[in-house]
Amino acid sequence: MKKSEFHWILFYAAILAFVTTLPYLIGYFAESEEWRFTGFVFGVEDGNSYIAKMLLGSEGAWLFRTPYSSMEQSGIIAFLPYILLGKLASGPGMHEQLVGLYHLFRVLVTPFAVYATYQFASLFIKEAQWRKWATVLSTAGGGLGWLMVMLGKGFFFGSLPMDWISPEWFGFLAFLGYPHLILARALLLMGLTLYLTSPFKKNRDWLAGLCFIVLGFVHPLAMATAIAILGVHQCAIWATALVRRSKPIRIKWLWIGVKAIFLPLPLVVYYFVRFSSDPYLSVWTSQNQIFSPHPVHILIAYGWAFFPAVFGVRVILKSRRWTGLVLLAWLLAFPIFAYAPHNLQRRLPDGIWVAWSICAVMGMNVLSKRWVKKLQSFKLVFWGFSLLTTIMLLVSAIQFSVQTRIPIFRHGEEVEVFQWLQEKAEQGSVVLSSFATGNAMPAWASVRVVIGHGPETAELASLEPMVYAFYSGDLDVEEQIKFIQSQNISYIFWGPLERIQGGIDLMGSPLIELCFESGKYQLFEVQ
Repeated sequence: MKKSEFHWILFYAAILAFVTTLPYLIGYFAESEEWRFTGFVFGVEDGNSYIAKMLLGSEGAWLFRTPYSSMEQSGIIAFLPYILLGKLASGPGMHEQLVGLYHLFRVLVTPFAVYATYQFASLFIKEAQWRKWATVLSTAGGGLGWLMVMLGKGFFFGSLPMDWISPEWFGFLAFLGYPHLILARALLLMGLTLYLTSPFKKNRDWLAGLCFIVLGFVHPLAMATAIAILGVHQCAIWATALVRRSKPIRIKWLWIGVKAIFLPLPLVVYYFVRFSSDPYLSVWTSQNQIFSPHPVHILIAYGWAFFPAVFGVRVILKSRRWTGLVLLAWLLAFPIFAYAPHNLQRRLPDGIWVAWSICAVMGMNVLSKRWVKKLQSFKLVFWGFSLLTTIMLLVSAIQFSVQTRIPIFRHGEEVEVFQWLQEKAEQGSVVLSSFATGNAMPAWASVRVVIGHGPETAELASLEPMVYAFYSGDLDVEEQIKFIQSQNISYIFWGPLERIQGGIDLMGSPLIELCFESGKYQLFEVQ
């Protein structure tokens, strides 16, 4: 890589980091004593959960135990980047420190991800100009989701367009809000780059395995995706080698693949055993359902890039290079990944947009040599299709950042109750609240909640009606006691979101005693 290319990577990464940080800076400056900024402008439910995981780390935890369930847990190695980040924070202003560390993490891993993407694209594209195109398209490009939103059909076939909701199927959303996914994408691409260059440089297959094991600690499902990509590439090599009658080649690549997955294999076994044997993790797995949308969404997401991508595929086939087969195998396996019989099927095609982008840019390169005069307008259309969703997402994020309302902001008096819990309550105490309150609370206080997060709250489907029945006054005293004891509840939160659910008279209950009050928000301790 030339020095000028490296400088371009840093320059582009700086722009990408600044643009994706802008909505959060605006949200921070929009904060007041009345409204406190959560630190997120979209995906707030998951964002709060990441800050809660960092708070666990700041309290000394090394294993992940979710604060969003009252169910007993033995702990697991998961969400390690957030737990480790939490250990850098201490003292007053804990929530602000954690949010700052979260976004600093996102900013710092952005150049690494851009570099890894550029390096991976370099395996297939010779010209630096077109590598840059592929890198920008992979990290900031999108599909035709903007068109569906403009037509008022955002919920087309039961789902929003993929470039609006899936950082796995595209790239910009990850840079806008999910640092662990940015790091995972970088490790995936770096590992694949090392694996594909192993025949030419010694020990790169072992380094690829090292990337994949680190990937497993950052994002276990992405490690499974990496191994699956290696698998489909090996199948493509063996099929091609049989046609070309190149037995030594397929044996050589098989040995490289074995060494690349040797290091992460024990971690795969660890996660398989833990998630299949641990009671809480089994419930979490069964509840964590993220299915792929109707197949029409694939056409909406990627169909516009199909024409140039066809020319890119032709280039790969003509080159007869073994490394190029990884892109073809990855694209062909995409429907298999996306609709595999797995409850997290939408997350399995992680990074597929990178393969699409590289093929499309390779095709554009071919077209530029054939139709130079007509290509300039085609480029504008191409980039317009790709970047409109990105622009719309960024504008929406900025608009949300100045709207001081739940869930992006929390009321200052509510946060005072959270802070009282952080200072006075025993770590791990269980607090009863509404779902929305329960989602934000563990991001400010080291407590557990009965309900508060879709996948992580064990048995949410049965607990949520019980919480509603408690606050609405549908339970008699004996049923209240039974529910409180079954969930080991120590505190009961009482605010506007809880009052909406009904008319229980907490002040008159002999079971609890008021321990803290801030404006419209009250906290009761179970006697």
